[in-house]
Amino acid sequence: MAAEAEAACEAKAKVIAAEGEMNASRALKEASLVIAEPPSALQLRYLQILNTITAEKNSTIFFPLPMDVMSHCMKK
Repeated sequence: MAAEAEAACEAKAKVIAAEGEMNASRALKEASLVIAEPPSALQLRYLQILNTITAEKNSTIFFPLPMDVMSHCMKK
């Protein structure tokens, strides 16, 4: 009985995890649609990411790319 209860609990946990993944993927899709609308939104998000990286880890080296290069890569 204990093994059966444990298996049922694990199955329920997998279902809950899968539902969480589905909700997260939907939220990411919606966010990508919002950020793709205005051309400046992607530029601002890029700058925010660079700001976060430099604030958290001072030893991080990054090479910013022009947004026209980034947009060219995203179209493929």
